[in-house]
Amino acid sequence: MILVVDSGSTKTDWIALDDKGEEIFSTQTLGLNPQMLSNEILNERIKNNFDIYKNRKSVKKLFFYGAGCGVDSTQERILKIFKSIFINSEFDIKEDTYAAVYSAVDIGTPSIVNIIGTGSNCSYYDGKDVIQKVQSLGYVLMDYASGNYYGKYLIRAYYFNKMPEYLREEFAKNYDLSPNTIKNRLYREENPNTYLAGFAKFLIDNKSNEYFKEIIFKGLERFIDYQILQYDDFSKVDVHYVGSIAYYLKDEISKVGKKYNLRTGRFIQRPITGLVDYHKRNILS
Repeated sequence: MILVVDSGSTKTDWIALDDKGEEIFSTQTLGLNPQMLSNEILNERIKNNFDIYKNRKSVKKLFFYGAGCGVDSTQERILKIFKSIFINSEFDIKEDTYAAVYSAVDIGTPSIVNIIGTGSNCSYYDGKDVIQKVQSLGYVLMDYASGNYYGKYLIRAYYFNKMPEYLREEFAKNYDLSPNTIKNRLYREENPNTYLAGFAKFLIDNKSNEYFKEIIFKGLERFIDYQILQYDDFSKVDVHYVGSIAYYLKDEISKVGKKYNLRTGRFIQRPITGLVDYHKRNILS
C-alpha cells in the first residue's frame, strides 16, 4: 500500500492505493503544518483517524506534500512522527508547492503555479524543476491574497471602524469578535493562520459588495506584484491557481490577470485528485 497525502494548514487529504493504483480508501484529517503545530498535536491528528491508524503497518511508501515543509527542520520533524506511526514505510516528503505543480501542470510544460488557500505562495515550473524566487516567511509577513491575509484585513477594518456600519453589524453576527477571543486565538492557541482564514468566508460570501471588491482586488494585485512578476516570462507561460480561496475567487483572479497580461490557466480547489493521477502515471506505472 502507498499513501499519497496533501496537507495544508486547514485540512489534509489522504488517499491509499494498492500496487496496481486502485484506491483502497480516502480520508481527511485536520491540517498537519509542522511550523504551526506541536509534535503532540501532529501525532494526535494522525492517530485519531480510524482508517489511517488501522492500516498504518500496511503502508510501504508514503508521499507527503505539506504546507510548512519547505525547510529541513520541519521536514525532519514530520518525518520523525511518521516513522513512529508507519513503521514499515519509506517516506518522500516535499513542501506543498510540489503537490500544486503535479496536480495543475502538464508535466514538461513551463508554468507558474500559485497556491492561494489558508496561505499563499508562487512557484515556477521550468518543465523539470520547481523554482521559487521568494522564500515564504509565513502568514505574519507574507501570504498576500490568502485566507489569513483577508481575515486580518477584515478584523482590522472592523476594529478601526473602516468597514461600513451595515457590514460591521452583519460581520459581528457571524463571528465572536470580542477582544479576549481574538487575542486568545491568535496568541495562545494553535493554528492562528487557520483561525484568521476562517473570516475569509464572509468576504467571499459578500464578494459582490463594492467595499469587499476593493479589498479582494487589492490583495490579488499585491500577490501578482510581489510574487508572479518576479519571473521574467510571467506573460509567456500559463498561470495556474490551486486552493480554496483561488477557486472561489476565480472570476476576480481572471479579471485582474488580464490587467497584467497573464495567461490564466487552471483553477484547482483540491489538488489531491491530480496528485494521485500523477503518482499513478509516474510512480506505479
